[in-house]
Amino acid sequence: MSICVLNQPQTHIWQWQGFPIYYQVAGTAGPAVVLIHGFGASSGHWRKNIAELAQDHRVYALDLIGFGRSAKPKPGSLQAGQSVPYEFETWGQQIVDFCQNVIGEAACLIGNSIGCIVALQAAVLNPKGITSVVMLNCSLRLLHTRKRASLPWYRQLSAPIFQKVLSVRPIGYFFFRRLAQPKAVRQILQQAYNNPEAVTDELVNMLIDPALDKGAADVFLAFINYSQGPLPEDLLALVTCPVLCIWGGDDPWEPVELARAFTQFPVVQDFIVLEGVGHCPQDEAPEQVNEIVKTWIANLKQILNYGA
Repeated sequence: MSICVLNQPQTHIWQWQGFPIYYQVAGTAGPAVVLIHGFGASSGHWRKNIAELAQDHRVYALDLIGFGRSAKPKPGSLQAGQSVPYEFETWGQQIVDFCQNVIGEAACLIGNSIGCIVALQAAVLNPKGITSVVMLNCSLRLLHTRKRASLPWYRQLSAPIFQKVLSVRPIGYFFFRRLAQPKAVRQILQQAYNNPEAVTDELVNMLIDPALDKGAADVFLAFINYSQGPLPEDLLALVTCPVLCIWGGDDPWEPVELARAFTQFPVVQDFIVLEGVGHCPQDEAPEQVNEIVKTWIANLKQILNYGA
Protein backbone atom coordinates (compact mmCIF):
# COMPACT_ATOMS: atom_id res chain seq x y z
CA MET A 1 0.00 0.00 0.00
CA SER A 2 2.77 2.44 0.90
CA ILE A 3 4.44 1.86 -2.49
CA CYS A 4 1.21 2.58 -4.33
CA VAL A 5 0.61 5.77 -2.35
CA LEU A 6 4.18 6.90 -2.88
CA ASN A 7 3.95 6.40 -6.63
CA GLN A 8 0.54 7.94 -7.22
CA PRO A 9 0.79 10.03 -10.40
CA GLN A 10 0.81 13.80 -10.49
CA THR A 11 -1.20 15.48 -13.26
CA HIS A 12 0.06 18.29 -15.49
CA ILE A 13 -0.81 20.24 -18.61
CA TRP A 14 1.71 20.64 -21.43
CA GLN A 15 1.17 23.10 -24.26
CA TRP A 16 1.76 21.55 -27.68
CA GLN A 17 1.12 23.38 -30.95
CA GLY A 18 -1.04 25.83 -29.03
CA PHE A 19 -3.19 23.07 -27.47
CA PRO A 20 -3.34 21.89 -23.84
CA ILE A 21 -2.21 18.27 -23.46
CA TYR A 22 -2.99 16.37 -20.27
CA TYR A 23 -0.46 13.95 -18.81
CA GLN A 24 0.39 12.05 -15.66
CA VAL A 25 3.82 11.39 -14.19
CA ALA A 26 5.04 9.13 -11.39
CA GLY A 27 8.40 7.88 -10.15
CA THR A 28 11.59 9.79 -9.47
CA ALA A 29 14.38 7.55 -10.75
CA GLY A 30 15.19 5.02 -13.43
CA PRO A 31 14.61 4.86 -17.18
CA ALA A 32 11.84 6.97 -18.69
CA VAL A 33 8.72 5.16 -19.87
CA VAL A 34 5.85 6.68 -21.89
CA LEU A 35 2.46 4.94 -21.91
CA ILE A 36 0.33 5.52 -25.02
CA HIS A 37 -3.37 4.60 -25.01
CA GLY A 38 -5.53 3.27 -27.82
CA PHE A 39 -8.43 4.73 -29.79
CA GLY A 40 -11.15 6.28 -27.66
CA ALA A 41 -9.19 5.72 -24.45
CA SER A 42 -6.90 7.95 -22.37
CA SER A 43 -4.00 7.86 -19.94
CA GLY A 44 -6.44 6.51 -17.35
CA HIS A 45 -6.37 3.18 -19.17
CA TRP A 46 -2.93 2.69 -17.57
CA ARG A 47 -4.19 3.24 -14.01
CA LYS A 48 -3.26 -0.34 -13.05
CA ASN A 49 0.29 0.03 -14.35
CA ILE A 50 1.59 3.48 -13.47
CA ALA A 51 2.25 3.05 -9.75
CA GLU A 52 3.78 -0.41 -10.16
CA LEU A 53 6.10 0.65 -12.98
CA ALA A 54 7.00 3.84 -11.10
CA GLN A 55 8.82 1.81 -8.45
CA ASP A 56 11.83 1.58 -10.77
CA HIS A 57 11.05 3.98 -13.60
CA ARG A 58 9.97 7.52 -14.34
CA VAL A 59 6.55 6.88 -15.86
CA TYR A 60 4.64 9.27 -18.09
CA ALA A 61 1.14 8.65 -19.44
CA LEU A 62 -0.38 11.28 -21.71
CA ASP A 63 -3.64 11.82 -23.53
CA LEU A 64 -3.09 12.01 -27.26
CA ILE A 65 -4.52 15.13 -28.81
CA GLY A 66 -8.21 14.51 -29.51
CA PHE A 67 -8.65 12.11 -26.59
CA GLY A 68 -9.09 12.07 -22.82
CA ARG A 69 -8.56 15.44 -21.17
CA SER A 70 -6.40 16.81 -23.96
CA ALA A 71 -7.67 19.37 -26.45
CA LYS A 72 -9.98 18.22 -29.24
CA PRO A 73 -9.46 20.77 -32.01
CA LYS A 74 -11.29 20.53 -35.29
CA PRO A 75 -9.87 18.16 -37.92
CA GLY A 76 -7.83 19.75 -40.68
CA SER A 77 -4.31 20.73 -41.63
CA LEU A 78 -2.00 21.56 -38.74
CA GLN A 79 -2.62 25.13 -37.61
CA ALA A 80 -1.39 25.97 -34.14
CA GLY A 81 -4.28 26.55 -31.77
CA GLN A 82 -6.89 25.83 -34.45
CA SER A 83 -6.83 22.41 -36.12
CA VAL A 84 -4.86 19.18 -36.50
CA PRO A 85 -4.98 16.15 -38.82
CA TYR A 86 -5.92 13.09 -36.78
CA GLU A 87 -3.25 10.86 -38.27
CA PHE A 88 -0.38 8.76 -36.94
CA GLU A 89 2.19 11.29 -38.13
CA THR A 90 0.53 13.91 -35.90
CA TRP A 91 0.44 11.70 -32.82
CA GLY A 92 3.94 10.37 -33.48
CA GLN A 93 5.28 13.92 -33.58
CA GLN A 94 3.40 14.71 -30.37
CA ILE A 95 5.24 11.85 -28.65
CA VAL A 96 8.60 12.92 -30.08
CA ASP A 97 8.09 16.49 -28.86
CA PHE A 98 6.89 15.25 -25.47
CA CYS A 99 10.04 13.19 -24.98
CA GLN A 100 12.23 16.11 -26.00
CA ASN A 101 10.43 18.95 -24.23
CA VAL A 102 8.96 17.33 -21.11
CA ILE A 103 11.14 14.29 -20.37
CA GLY A 104 14.36 15.65 -21.83
CA GLU A 105 15.84 12.29 -22.77
CA ALA A 106 15.22 9.06 -24.67
CA ALA A 107 12.37 6.86 -23.46
CA CYS A 108 10.79 3.44 -23.84
CA LEU A 109 7.38 3.71 -25.49
CA ILE A 110 4.60 1.32 -24.49
CA GLY A 111 1.42 1.37 -26.54
CA ASN A 112 -1.90 -0.43 -26.75
CA SER A 113 -3.88 -0.87 -29.98
CA ILE A 114 -3.38 2.22 -32.18
CA GLY A 115 -1.03 3.51 -29.48
CA CYS A 116 1.46 0.92 -30.77
CA ILE A 117 1.44 2.49 -34.22
CA VAL A 118 1.88 5.92 -32.64
CA ALA A 119 4.91 4.56 -30.75
CA LEU A 120 6.38 3.04 -33.91
CA GLN A 121 5.80 6.29 -35.80
CA ALA A 122 7.63 8.23 -33.08
CA ALA A 123 10.53 5.76 -33.21
CA VAL A 124 10.79 6.30 -36.98
CA LEU A 125 10.64 10.09 -36.65
CA ASN A 126 13.30 10.21 -33.93
CA PRO A 127 15.35 6.99 -33.74
CA LYS A 128 17.82 8.36 -31.20
CA GLY A 129 15.04 9.49 -28.88
CA ILE A 130 13.38 6.10 -28.38
CA THR A 131 15.16 3.28 -26.55
CA SER A 132 12.58 0.57 -27.31
CA VAL A 133 8.94 -0.04 -28.14
CA VAL A 134 6.57 -2.40 -26.36
CA MET A 135 3.41 -3.23 -28.33
CA LEU A 136 0.29 -4.53 -26.57
CA ASN A 137 -2.17 -5.92 -29.14
CA CYS A 138 -1.15 -3.55 -31.88
CA SER A 139 -3.90 -2.48 -34.25
CA LEU A 140 -3.46 -4.49 -37.46
CA ARG A 141 -5.49 -1.86 -39.36
CA LEU A 142 -7.49 -4.49 -41.24
CA LEU A 143 -9.78 -1.80 -42.71
CA HIS A 144 -6.83 0.02 -44.31
CA THR A 145 -7.24 0.43 -48.07
CA ARG A 146 -4.21 -1.81 -48.64
CA LYS A 147 -5.63 -4.61 -46.48
CA ARG A 148 -9.29 -4.74 -47.41
CA ALA A 149 -8.64 -7.23 -50.19
CA SER A 150 -7.83 -9.84 -47.55
CA LEU A 151 -11.21 -9.40 -45.84
CA PRO A 152 -14.41 -11.32 -46.66
CA TRP A 153 -16.24 -9.75 -49.60
CA TYR A 154 -19.06 -8.39 -47.44
CA ARG A 155 -16.59 -6.51 -45.24
CA GLN A 156 -14.78 -5.17 -48.29
CA LEU A 157 -18.05 -3.66 -49.48
CA SER A 158 -19.55 -2.59 -46.18
CA ALA A 159 -16.56 -0.66 -44.77
CA PRO A 160 -16.40 2.12 -47.41
CA ILE A 161 -20.20 2.40 -47.47
CA PHE A 162 -20.25 2.74 -43.68
CA GLN A 163 -17.56 5.44 -43.86
CA LYS A 164 -19.40 7.35 -46.57
CA VAL A 165 -22.66 7.30 -44.63
CA LEU A 166 -20.97 8.52 -41.43
CA SER A 167 -19.28 11.34 -43.36
CA VAL A 168 -22.74 12.93 -43.62
CA ARG A 169 -22.44 15.07 -40.52
CA PRO A 170 -25.97 14.74 -39.05
CA ILE A 171 -25.82 10.95 -39.47
CA GLY A 172 -22.31 10.77 -38.06
CA TYR A 173 -23.26 12.85 -35.02
CA PHE A 174 -26.34 10.74 -34.40
CA PHE A 175 -24.28 7.54 -34.58
CA PHE A 176 -21.67 8.93 -32.20
CA ARG A 177 -24.29 10.00 -29.65
CA ARG A 178 -25.80 6.53 -29.70
CA LEU A 179 -22.36 4.96 -29.32
CA ALA A 180 -21.31 7.22 -26.43
CA GLN A 181 -23.82 5.67 -24.04
CA PRO A 182 -22.98 3.45 -21.03
CA LYS A 183 -24.82 0.42 -22.39
CA ALA A 184 -23.16 0.63 -25.81
CA VAL A 185 -19.67 1.22 -24.38
CA ARG A 186 -20.09 -1.70 -21.97
CA GLN A 187 -21.14 -4.00 -24.83
CA ILE A 188 -18.08 -3.02 -26.87
CA LEU A 189 -15.76 -3.57 -23.91
CA GLN A 190 -17.30 -6.96 -23.20
CA GLN A 191 -16.34 -7.94 -26.74
CA ALA A 192 -12.79 -6.67 -26.34
CA TYR A 193 -12.14 -8.08 -22.85
CA ASN A 194 -12.07 -11.82 -22.28
CA ASN A 195 -12.75 -11.38 -18.56
CA PRO A 196 -16.16 -9.68 -18.05
CA GLU A 197 -15.26 -8.75 -14.47
CA ALA A 198 -12.63 -6.36 -15.82
CA VAL A 199 -15.39 -4.27 -17.46
CA THR A 200 -16.23 -2.07 -14.47
CA ASP A 201 -18.31 1.07 -14.08
CA GLU A 202 -15.06 2.96 -13.54
CA LEU A 203 -13.77 1.82 -16.92
CA VAL A 204 -17.02 2.61 -18.72
CA ASN A 205 -17.22 6.10 -17.21
CA MET A 206 -13.56 6.75 -18.01
CA LEU A 207 -14.29 6.21 -21.69
CA ILE A 208 -17.61 8.06 -21.77
CA ASP A 209 -16.66 11.27 -19.95
CA PRO A 210 -14.28 12.62 -22.67
CA ALA A 211 -16.86 11.72 -25.33
CA LEU A 212 -19.08 14.47 -23.90
CA ASP A 213 -16.47 17.14 -24.68
CA LYS A 214 -16.98 19.57 -27.53
CA GLY A 215 -15.21 18.26 -30.61
CA ALA A 216 -15.17 14.61 -29.51
CA ALA A 217 -17.59 13.54 -32.25
CA ASP A 218 -15.50 15.22 -34.96
CA VAL A 219 -12.36 13.44 -33.73
CA PHE A 220 -14.17 10.09 -33.76
CA LEU A 221 -15.56 10.59 -37.27
CA ALA A 222 -12.23 11.83 -38.62
CA PHE A 223 -10.46 8.68 -37.47
CA ILE A 224 -13.27 6.37 -38.62
CA ASN A 225 -12.70 7.73 -42.13
CA TYR A 226 -8.89 7.39 -41.89
CA SER A 227 -8.06 4.36 -44.02
CA GLN A 228 -4.66 5.52 -45.18
CA GLY A 229 -1.40 6.23 -43.39
CA PRO A 230 1.17 3.69 -42.20
CA LEU A 231 0.55 0.06 -41.43
CA PRO A 232 2.46 -1.43 -38.49
CA GLU A 233 4.56 -3.53 -40.87
CA ASP A 234 5.54 -0.39 -42.81
CA LEU A 235 6.95 1.13 -39.64
CA LEU A 236 8.53 -2.07 -38.30
CA ALA A 237 10.60 -2.18 -41.48
CA LEU A 238 12.01 1.27 -40.61
CA VAL A 239 12.35 1.10 -36.82
CA THR A 240 15.88 0.56 -35.50
CA CYS A 241 15.24 0.12 -31.76
CA PRO A 242 14.28 -3.20 -30.08
CA VAL A 243 10.58 -4.10 -30.13
CA LEU A 244 8.65 -6.40 -27.78
CA CYS A 245 5.19 -7.73 -28.70
CA ILE A 246 2.78 -8.72 -25.92
CA TRP A 247 -0.51 -10.13 -27.18
CA GLY A 248 -3.75 -11.07 -25.50
CA GLY A 249 -4.40 -14.40 -27.18
CA ASP A 250 -8.20 -14.01 -27.09
CA ASP A 251 -8.37 -10.64 -28.83
CA PRO A 252 -11.40 -10.77 -31.19
CA TRP A 253 -10.31 -7.64 -33.08
CA GLU A 254 -6.60 -8.20 -33.67
CA PRO A 255 -6.10 -11.96 -34.18
CA VAL A 256 -2.88 -13.30 -32.71
CA GLU A 257 -2.47 -15.62 -35.72
CA LEU A 258 -2.07 -12.59 -37.99
CA ALA A 259 0.06 -10.70 -35.48
CA ARG A 260 2.68 -13.45 -35.42
CA ALA A 261 3.83 -12.17 -38.81
CA PHE A 262 5.55 -9.34 -36.93
CA THR A 263 8.22 -11.78 -35.80
CA GLN A 264 9.69 -11.72 -39.32
CA PHE A 265 11.10 -8.27 -38.58
CA PRO A 266 14.58 -8.37 -36.99
CA VAL A 267 13.76 -5.60 -34.49
CA VAL A 268 11.03 -7.75 -32.90
CA GLN A 269 13.00 -9.54 -30.22
CA ASP A 270 10.16 -11.40 -28.52
CA PHE A 271 6.49 -12.19 -29.00
CA ILE A 272 4.67 -13.13 -25.79
CA VAL A 273 1.09 -14.44 -25.86
CA LEU A 274 -1.08 -14.05 -22.75
CA GLU A 275 -3.66 -16.80 -22.90
CA GLY A 276 -7.22 -15.94 -21.85
CA VAL A 277 -6.63 -12.19 -22.28
CA GLY A 278 -8.33 -9.83 -24.73
CA HIS A 279 -7.49 -6.60 -26.52
CA CYS A 280 -6.25 -4.56 -23.55
CA PRO A 281 -3.75 -6.68 -21.56
CA GLN A 282 -2.52 -3.75 -19.47
CA ASP A 283 -5.99 -3.44 -17.96
CA GLU A 284 -7.17 -7.04 -18.02
CA ALA A 285 -3.90 -8.70 -16.90
CA PRO A 286 -1.87 -5.84 -15.37
CA GLU A 287 0.22 -8.04 -13.07
CA GLN A 288 1.52 -10.07 -16.01
CA VAL A 289 2.13 -7.03 -18.19
CA ASN A 290 3.90 -5.09 -15.44
CA GLU A 291 6.33 -7.92 -14.73
CA ILE A 292 7.09 -8.50 -18.41
CA VAL A 293 7.71 -4.79 -18.99
CA LYS A 294 9.94 -4.42 -15.92
CA THR A 295 12.05 -7.39 -17.00
CA TRP A 296 12.27 -6.09 -20.56
CA ILE A 297 13.45 -2.63 -19.51
CA ALA A 298 15.89 -4.00 -16.93
CA ASN A 299 17.52 -6.21 -19.56
CA LEU A 300 17.72 -3.34 -22.03
CA LYS A 301 19.18 -1.08 -19.37
CA GLN A 302 22.05 -3.51 -18.90
CA ILE A 303 22.63 -3.76 -22.65
CA LEU A 304 22.21 -0.10 -23.58
CA ASN A 305 23.36 1.42 -20.27
CA TYR A 306 20.61 4.06 -20.28
CA GLY A 307 18.63 5.57 -17.45
CA ALA A 308 21.52 5.30 -14.97
